[in-house]
Amino acid sequence: MYAYRPLNSDMSSLAVWSAGDKAFGAGKYVGIKRNFSSSRYRSKVNGKQSIRAVISSGDQSVETATPPLGRDSDSALRSSSTPSSTSKGIDVRAVITIRKKMRQKLSDKIEARWVSLINGIGQGILLQLISEEVDPVANSGKILESDVRSWLPKPSDHPNIVEYAANFTVPNDFGRPGAVLITNLHDKEFYLMEIVIHNLEGGPLFFPANSWIHPRKDNPDSRIIFRNQAYLPSKTPAGLKDLRREDLLSVRGNGKGERKPHDRIYDYANYNDLGNPDKGEDLERPVLGGEERPYPRRCRTGRPPSASDPFSESRIEKPHPVYVPRDETFEEIKQNTFSAGRLKALLHNLIPSIAAALASSDIPFKCFSDIDGLYNDGVLLVDNETKEVVKSKFLPDVLKELVSTSGRLLKYEIPAIISRDKFAWLRDNEFGRQTLAGVNPVNIELLREFPILSKLDPEVYGNPESAITRELIEEELNGMSIEEAIKNKRLFILDYHDMLLPFMRKMNSLPGRRAYASRTLFLCTKTGIMRPIAIELSLPPTPSSPQNRHVYTHGHHATDHWIWKQAKAHVCSNDAGVHQLVNHWLRTHACIEPCIIATHRQLSAMHPIYKLLHPHMRYTLEINALARQSLINGGGIIEASFSPGKYAMELSSAAYKSMWRFDMEALPADLIRRGMAVEDPSLPCGVRLVIEDYPYAADGLLIWSAIKEWVESYVNHFYPDLNTVQSDIELQAWWGEIKSKGHYDKRNEQWWPKLETKQDLSSILTIIIWTASGQHAAINFGQYPFGGYVPNRPTLMRKFIPQENDPDYEKFLISPQYSFLSSLPTQLQATKVMAVQDTLSTHSPDEEYLGQMSRLQRHWINDHEVLEMFNKFSAKLDEIEEIIKGRNKDINLKNRSGAGVPPYELLLPSSGPGVTGRGIPNSISI
Repeated sequence: MYAYRPLNSDMSSLAVWSAGDKAFGAGKYVGIKRNFSSSRYRSKVNGKQSIRAVISSGDQSVETATPPLGRDSDSALRSSSTPSSTSKGIDVRAVITIRKKMRQKLSDKIEARWVSLINGIGQGILLQLISEEVDPVANSGKILESDVRSWLPKPSDHPNIVEYAANFTVPNDFGRPGAVLITNLHDKEFYLMEIVIHNLEGGPLFFPANSWIHPRKDNPDSRIIFRNQAYLPSKTPAGLKDLRREDLLSVRGNGKGERKPHDRIYDYANYNDLGNPDKGEDLERPVLGGEERPYPRRCRTGRPPSASDPFSESRIEKPHPVYVPRDETFEEIKQNTFSAGRLKALLHNLIPSIAAALASSDIPFKCFSDIDGLYNDGVLLVDNETKEVVKSKFLPDVLKELVSTSGRLLKYEIPAIISRDKFAWLRDNEFGRQTLAGVNPVNIELLREFPILSKLDPEVYGNPESAITRELIEEELNGMSIEEAIKNKRLFILDYHDMLLPFMRKMNSLPGRRAYASRTLFLCTKTGIMRPIAIELSLPPTPSSPQNRHVYTHGHHATDHWIWKQAKAHVCSNDAGVHQLVNHWLRTHACIEPCIIATHRQLSAMHPIYKLLHPHMRYTLEINALARQSLINGGGIIEASFSPGKYAMELSSAAYKSMWRFDMEALPADLIRRGMAVEDPSLPCGVRLVIEDYPYAADGLLIWSAIKEWVESYVNHFYPDLNTVQSDIELQAWWGEIKSKGHYDKRNEQWWPKLETKQDLSSILTIIIWTASGQHAAINFGQYPFGGYVPNRPTLMRKFIPQENDPDYEKFLISPQYSFLSSLPTQLQATKVMAVQDTLSTHSPDEEYLGQMSRLQRHWINDHEVLEMFNKFSAKLDEIEEIIKGRNKDINLKNRSGAGVPPYELLLPSSGPGVTGRGIPNSISI
């Protein structure tokens, strides 16, 4: 796709296929050659509603009159299957398919009729066909123009889709059209699905768009839609070379000015929009991105700086949208499900309603029946405005309206973790099972050395040796020594000590937050069950307590039992924070965003790698912008609901600095790094799991292997020669920009993969696609199923574990249940996070899943071999789904089957809409 620049008023060079006088504007050609020094393409609509475009090659140029495009639909294109030939050429028809709003008010319907009338008389849309062949006189692509007239009957099964037609007489020597230039003469944008040209020899030509076409009044530049033929830069037809270059220039911008809603500009910026210093010091947040606080780059909006801090971007608050390039915004059904319906109703109406209901009694849960009441009784909503909010059909499925004589109640669905066994969360084996089959199964590591040592500065953080002793461990090893257990790969660790200890003083200075840096040691039994045997909770050393750490074991005494329960809750709270801020937000959302920006800036829409990656970029920039506005921002939901509070994103930045590596985001490499797998060339993925019953890894390797096979076949198809990867100028610029701009703070790291061979390219692409699809699905869609029951996965803790010399120790002994529950989030904090977790765990009805071809993408590429490869990939995923279902019924795999044990379904490829706990979308879309 491409945008032309306005033609200078003094240009007179012409090589025009001008609209004729026939009913549908059949084109005809006029050729005049004239030199023109500019090397850029230009166009605008003149006063007589024709478009002028300059297409130049070297110092030779062509100026043309121009109009827009067309498309086909499943409902039988009304055109002859046999080309109609005359001495002047072939009569063809371009069919444009436009999607209207799904929900229309009366005014919208009246306006739609007017638009249809204007289009029908040829005054709304202008088209221009551009040939792949060069005009020998003008030395540039041949051009044929026509206006869009008349309208075709809209498909009966798609009431929101309309089609228009433009007729052309294509000269016999015109060549094959490779692009269409389209200009919108209306006052409002429209959504162009595709253009199809019929009656050409060899069958219809498809020009897929799925793009918003801006009105001329917003931007005089026209748009180019390329045919669905993939070309490497060196293989680009001569008539399209300049358009390809200008297409890329049009979306890069110049790094200046504030972006407008209709813009399609992709550029980079630091995370300098999280705080709102103009509202007070409490909402000031440091800029992420730079030597002190490195971070991936986000999409630039160009908003002016805040009044009180020149380094912070001014905020855009709800309900006003944060800029993302126009085609990155949610489509209407997604907006209804999430933006206009879910997030806005949730954050603007629902949470304030809960706050109003609980404001006078924002108290801890006093007993477990209080928590059960959220699912059985609901929360009384007191304000009158809530009724319409709760009735909204776009509210999350988890939030049900229950009308009774006592008032309106908000009820939550029972989370999967307690739906089969209400008490499973209490057991140690479930605590351990979730490290392998929960929502955050990516931090468990093999213990490879003893004693356990910290890598933090001992001058600041004290003795680096863990307080977990040999004697304590060997009491649990049934006669084995630590050395034997390590050799036999029986000991594992969940270690958040070094990541969290530097933040402990800050976190514990926040009101209502009490946290420790934690280490948890597990023994893997012979049956594959992960059993926690010791938990170390640490605070920074003080003069009076240089060894400020405690070690807890499960014990058998009642007091030990309740203390152990609180220690596990602190570990779960740390795990929830690391999961959300590091593994979920940073490693998927934030680190993929630069790849998306670079793909649009450096790879032409004709590039085969752009076509491969395009489905895996859908909605990510929009969901990330919404997150910066409402979730990870200063005072947002994440700060309010998770232990790190206002230091949440600083912790995320520290994790990026110390641990993120692109090459280690490959699933096999990550498993090897954590000691959870060993290299084994005889197996499909080249690794063998240390724990066979590791559901995330076992299922993930199946998905990884399928993606890898699909990508390798695709890359081999387009890069048959040894040197084609290195000589692909767009591809090299793309990879260079990801490193040097998108991940600027890590640009000099030596671990970045080289891009020299087909194998290099396949590896890089597999990591990107896996991260956007399988990895994100595994750590996102279980948030409510596992976190919706607060005691199982508290997102923050409000009290330290009681010690014998504490004033409240006696109260703990008298009522240990209340002591435990009062350490968890309050009722308001809990309901806040439950509602958000449900929203983030929800599949939209328009979700596009891995290996499935949506209607919008059915003409994505004109290559039979590639389509066969994709069908093979899709069939492989169907096979994997059946394998996973079989594993979930295998009684020998105790981490995914058994009495009350929920099956591991997060990596099942398919899903329906809603909170399903399964399904792998193509992209990070929520």
